[in-house]
Order: sequence, then structure tokens, then C-alpha cells
Amino acid sequence: MPAPTTPAALRVATYNLRGLKDDKAAAAAVVRAIDPDVLLLQEVPRYPASSYAISAFARECGLLWSGRTRWVSGTSLMTNLRVNPTDAEDRPLRVGLRENPRSYTVASVRRAGSVPVTVVSVHLSLVEEQRVDHARTVLREIAEDPRIALDQPLVVGGDLNEDGEGPAWRAVVGALSEVSDDRPTFPAARPHRRIDAIFARGHRGATPGDPAVLEGLDLAGASDHLPVWVDLEV
Repeated sequence: MPAPTTPAALRVATYNLRGLKDDKAAAAAVVRAIDPDVLLLQEVPRYPASSYAISAFARECGLLWSGRTRWVSGTSLMTNLRVNPTDAEDRPLRVGLRENPRSYTVASVRRAGSVPVTVVSVHLSLVEEQRVDHARTVLREIAEDPRIALDQPLVVGGDLNEDGEGPAWRAVVGALSEVSDDRPTFPAARPHRRIDAIFARGHRGATPGDPAVLEGLDLAGASDHLPVWVDLEV
């Protein structure tokens, strides 16, 4: 799939990598076919020295990884040379004692000739109450961040661990527009649940990615999730 031809278009993708436990080469081929400006990631590996594996994966995808995120939890992001990222950071989310840590990754990116865009990668909890709390927390903290203007374009993408009827999903669409298309994303081998999506505000137009671009690629071998992407005019 070629890169966006409109200078103001920003291609944002989200992909749960399942810890890179599957076929890394197949996953990299999927990312190269999408050719995103920004790749929002979930379940990035966190084992000791995993930064080498993540950096190698980024190179194989033709993307850059700052190495500054994924320490709190498994969310992260990578960017293409077409955009300039700044201020990437992980922000922790509240979980119970001895529960898996949760966080979200936030950064500002700017494509040449366009305005800055705040991008956020989320991976919500398996527990419904936590999903709702985390979704609301992300939205509140972004709204209260003095570095992020209220009229600045915002993109939130990731694995919500629930479908569009869920309360956390509804909380997100109460503040942002759903810009990705309506197709199942999980499990990759026989997708029948739509739990991965992209939401945005402050954009002038949105074109969801065409899944036909990925025909012939080993999607089930790459991860247990399918990627989602969209071209945003900002």
C-alpha cells in the first residue's frame, strides 16, 4: 500500500504483536505492506534485553523505535522517517495488587507541512471495570495535559479487549470519532471479534485501510491480532 499522497495525510496503524512470540518476519512484512507513518503497538516484549529484539523488528519494518517506551507496560510506538516524533512516554494506569501492569504510550508527531498530532497507544484490561476506568483516565489526562492543546488533533488506537457494545469503547466514542472500519480483528486465524480500533478528533477526513493490501501475507503466523490502519487528513 503506497504512502499517503496528500501531504497533510497521516497514516496511523495499530497492531498487537503478542510479544513477538510468533513469526517476526511475517509481522514485519505486514507492517511494511501497510507502510504507516505511526505504528501504535501493544504487547511489545518486556523481558531483559528485549530492546534488541524490538530494535531489530523496527529495522525490518523500515521504522524507528526510540527505546524510551514500553517500560511501564507493553504499549509502545514506532515512526517512519516521514514524521518527526517528540515527547514519547509511558504513563501508568491503576491496577490491583499483583495484577499485570497497564499503561498507555503518548507522543506528538508531525508530518512535514502539517500540524502536530498527539498519538496514543492503549491496551485495555481484561477486567471490564478496569477497562472503563482506564479509558476514562486516558481521555482525562490527555484533556488536562497543558502541553496538548484542546484543538490539537488526537489519535487513540489499540486493543480495547471489548467490542463496540462495551462500556469502555462507548466511553472513547463519547469523546472521539471512530475512524477505523468495522471488521473483525481477533483472532487472526479466524477473526470474529472486533477489539482493535482507531479513534480520532480534529481531523478533516479519514480513510480506513484496505485489507486487500494484506492478501497473501501470513497474518495468522504474524500475530493473533490483525492490524488496523487509517489515513487521516489533519
